[in-house]
Amino acid sequence: MPMSSELRNIPAVNELLQHPLLVELIQLHGPQVVTRHLRQHLDLLRNQLLADPGQPATTSDAIVIEVIERVGKGEIPSLRAVINATGILLHTGLGRAPLATEACEAIQQIARGYASVEVDLESGKRSQRVTAVESLILRLVGGEAAAVVNNNAGATVLALAALAANREVIVSRGQLVEIGGSFRMPDVMAASGAIMREVGTTNKTHLEDYRRAINDQTGALVRVHTSNYRIEGFSQSVSLEQLVSLAGEHGLPVIDDIGSGALYDYAEFGIGDEPLAARSLEAGADIVLFSGDKLLGGPQCGILVGRADLIKTISSHPLMRALRVDKITLAALAATLRIYQDPAAVAERIPLLRLLSAPLAVLQERAETLAGQLEGLDGLEAAEPQLDSTFLGGGSVPTQKIETWSVAISPAGCSVDELASLLRKGNPAIMGRVHQDRLVLDMRSVFPEQDELLAGILRQILSTAG
Repeated sequence: MPMSSELRNIPAVNELLQHPLLVELIQLHGPQVVTRHLRQHLDLLRNQLLADPGQPATTSDAIVIEVIERVGKGEIPSLRAVINATGILLHTGLGRAPLATEACEAIQQIARGYASVEVDLESGKRSQRVTAVESLILRLVGGEAAAVVNNNAGATVLALAALAANREVIVSRGQLVEIGGSFRMPDVMAASGAIMREVGTTNKTHLEDYRRAINDQTGALVRVHTSNYRIEGFSQSVSLEQLVSLAGEHGLPVIDDIGSGALYDYAEFGIGDEPLAARSLEAGADIVLFSGDKLLGGPQCGILVGRADLIKTISSHPLMRALRVDKITLAALAATLRIYQDPAAVAERIPLLRLLSAPLAVLQERAETLAGQLEGLDGLEAAEPQLDSTFLGGGSVPTQKIETWSVAISPAGCSVDELASLLRKGNPAIMGRVHQDRLVLDMRSVFPEQDELLAGILRQILSTAG
């Protein structure tokens, strides 16, 4: 039968594996991966011929090309390096703060072998894993004791579960933020077993609102920093000092969730209004909660610091084991915190601060250089350096714009969306933003050492597109 003849003409697996292009592919991905994708494609071809015997015969080259595409789609990891040209320095989708070199080296050293995670090497006895970072945290921000969990939402749940389960927790209605990914502070608080008691209005909350809400079922007063939005105009809030004074009258703890976790005064960069952990403790907060992977510039984690008796209660709660961090996080956090011990070196050694502190004149020069490197490409209509503005991101100072320089690219050989898609599929991937039918690449979030690589990928893709 003709159908049988067509099936017999499909090349054998062993024959195809000798094809020069597949030999190269095997070197990259290994024989098992390539053979698996090859067999899957050949099975597909056989099924298609059985369903429609009249199909034209395929060739070895056509099969190989299809297999190469299958391997590319199936074996390229979804988690891979990205050149961040969006301008957003704390881009949640891109992993927020990049780690310092010291943190990366510490991860490598600790991850490749065994480590003293819960062992006191001096005594040989078991210890607490927070020991690796606690002294550093206390030295930098104050407080009597500290704990570390997997993120700041986890820190909130743990603190409330340990200190106020089945009791009321008083919080201003204007502080009930959605923290991203559709996760809302009321839901996070409810998960702890605490009973949320809202006071005030969205735009105005008075001290008297808290005072009237306190009763014999009150477990704590909570302040939540409205990291990702601001209320302006006709508004009023209660200061932390006022909350502390009121709580002291009733023997209640004050939990201050400052969100982004600044250990450094960002006013130096013209960015203010971000609470510092040390200042919250100085104001009398009993427990301060903050993130490790935002303004601190470290790994993802949630840090709790404050009164020793409360931290002990929190650390003894069963949820602590579910939320605890691993040796890799501890290593990266410790290395990051050590950098802060030398204030003169922080702006240069913490990558987030290095990007944020880059002078406009330097960014302009880099943008003009990148645009010049793209001139004359067939696939390019225009590449224009421009003075621009961006935001810090990560829920920090949402209303404050940061000046920057970017390159606005108008492709000639493809659409802007197609160019953006091609850049995202590269290795490394490149992420910019599409604005007014141009692809905008912001130099504020691109490390200077990535400039040549960025230009090379752009030249390659634009030349191909043209």
